[in-house]
Amino acid sequence: MAGLLIKDVPPQLHRRLKAEAKRHRRSMTRHALVLLEQALKPPVLPGDREWPEPVKGGFPLTDSWLREAIRAGRA
Repeated sequence: MAGLLIKDVPPQLHRRLKAEAKRHRRSMTRHALVLLEQALKPPVLPGDREWPEPVKGGFPLTDSWLREAIRAGRA
């Protein structure tokens, strides 16, 4: 596996990375890798998105049913 050495990290950035790593219960190296992975993820375009199958309910959701549900406080 390739390595990466980052020199001259500003003290304030080092403190923030250390605090965030501790908060997520990770080593600083692992947390830095997670942040790099998130930052370098390719953008998801609307056409690339996989949509889930529609949920098929047991009854139709009509306007009257929705109004009754809202009136009964089930919204």
